[in-house]
Amino acid sequence: MSDSARADWLRRLPKTELHLHIEGTLEPELMFALARRNGVTLPYPDVDALRAAYDFHNLQSFLDLYYAGAGVLLTEADFYDLTWAYLERAHADHVVHVEIFFDPQTHTDRGVPFETALAGIRRALVDGEAKFGIGFKLILCFLRHLSEDAGFATLEQALPYLDQIDGVGLDSSERGHPPEKFARLFARCKQLGLARVAHAGEEGPADYVWQAIRLLDVARIDHGVRALEDDALVAYLAEHRIPLTVCPLSNIKLRVFDTLAEHPLRTLLERGLIATINSDDPAYFGGYVGQNWLACADALNLTRAELVQLAKNGIEASWMDDAAKARWYADIDTLAFDPA
Repeated sequence: MSDSARADWLRRLPKTELHLHIEGTLEPELMFALARRNGVTLPYPDVDALRAAYDFHNLQSFLDLYYAGAGVLLTEADFYDLTWAYLERAHADHVVHVEIFFDPQTHTDRGVPFETALAGIRRALVDGEAKFGIGFKLILCFLRHLSEDAGFATLEQALPYLDQIDGVGLDSSERGHPPEKFARLFARCKQLGLARVAHAGEEGPADYVWQAIRLLDVARIDHGVRALEDDALVAYLAEHRIPLTVCPLSNIKLRVFDTLAEHPLRTLLERGLIATINSDDPAYFGGYVGQNWLACADALNLTRAELVQLAKNGIEASWMDDAAKARWYADIDTLAFDPA
């Protein structure tokens, strides 16, 4: 298959996006447009200067810019425009289902009401399902560099809107903030019937993945690439079918691995894990989900069978209903035998 034929085949492959921070899709052009609309002064003179700042040496250096950029998001229209811009890109990549993270504490700590962010994001998701056929779930993430008490306060704000929230997650700085810090909060979320996921095993050790499983009772691990450092953990993840939402280009941008050729995505598959491909914070990491797929296919020389497995893993790992899963499995199977 030629490079162009493979790229076309990959574009047509039905994809999910299960690890996507909506605030991390804020492109510099939109950031400046929203800043003008809201009278916010950015610490960069123009788009080019802002893009030049996207040279991160670790997770924290990225987060510092990420939280500063979020300061332009003030109104429901801002959150709608942010989410709609992402959905247009996802549609172009043939993403058929998204499970989006949002960080309410990033906004409420700036005085933006919880319901403002939620309403704008969710309205865009509903419109995207109607126009593009992209199914969705919405995941409220707690910021792990803040206290568990702050997380409980956010959960209290969310209570009137739980019918619009499909699950909770845990993100932000991993080092020094183990999952056990939020065990009581996640136990309360479980009582409320909320599905649970958590970032673990990106910069943090394999033990953080164990904590997320044992103490937070998560359905998925976000990132999880360092699970490979613990054979017993790998066996447990495989036996219990606990998916990993892997973000390859993010891992390279944040120096988790030096090059994509060194990324363990294929090893995760070979060890029987439900690894999936996602984009994390694509405006900052130089690649939306389609670019992640194509870059991995090239750098790791993934076979068609491996790419099909990754697509099916995304369907299995999602929170779609069984009928939707069956539909997309069938479409993937049809494409698997496409002669192109």
